[in-house]
Amino acid sequence: MSTTSSTMARSSMTANSTATRAFVGLLQRDTWNTVRHDLPGFLAQALLQPLAFLFVFGRVLPEIGAAGPDYGAQLLPGIIALTLVLTALQNVALPLVIEFSFTKEIEDRLLAPLAPWAVALEKLVFATLRAIVAAALILPLGALILPGGLQVQGAHWPLFVVLLVVGGFAGSAIGLVLGTVVPPNQINVIFAVALTPLIFTGATFYPWQALDSLRWFQVVTLFNPLTYVSEGMRGTLTAAPHLPAGWIVVGVTVATAGFLLVGVRGFLRRAVD
Repeated sequence: MSTTSSTMARSSMTANSTATRAFVGLLQRDTWNTVRHDLPGFLAQALLQPLAFLFVFGRVLPEIGAAGPDYGAQLLPGIIALTLVLTALQNVALPLVIEFSFTKEIEDRLLAPLAPWAVALEKLVFATLRAIVAAALILPLGALILPGGLQVQGAHWPLFVVLLVVGGFAGSAIGLVLGTVVPPNQINVIFAVALTPLIFTGATFYPWQALDSLRWFQVVTLFNPLTYVSEGMRGTLTAAPHLPAGWIVVGVTVATAGFLLVGVRGFLRRAVD
């Protein structure tokens, strides 16, 4: 009896070790492909839009008097959050649509000694890593573009790092839903319809507390996961008023769990098909 139990334990450990190596191998391959073949495209895709927002809203508008001189300091955390969530979302959704519908590369990944859900998890982790890199680059770029430079005195950097990971994973979970649930021939329409409200109701360009006089819109923004990431960034990098920390934790957790559940189910359904 003890011999059988010992054999089963060793088999389980061997299987876990094999799965771990396969997971790390897929992650290393994706990372190497990005560095060697896709780095300029990745940086252009991730940074072009945030740079335009920073330049126009953070520099041009204050210099012509259409925005206050301190607006850039309030804008920067929102742009970091926007870059983080959108980069993660796009780097899961678009590759999945292509791999499931055209190249069929996902079939090769599913042949790895990994559970299908672990293949989906690798996609999320890789997209989160790319999103963290893109969001972190916004800090030095903001220092160059904004008139007042980088105003982050008193920033809580450990919490900022935690938010980078959590916010990136939340964006990846949203991308998993879009990449597996939406039909391939409708993905462009869904992106056009979904991304615009995501961007402009996510407290990116304004602090959530400043919407007190526009209560209905303030309530609407609470249904956007980006709002909680933006307000979290605003709370860690500035002294500006922001959503209470408890709301931010609950909002990000509920959004991530909900999208992850739907996304993994959609991935498993597509993988079986």
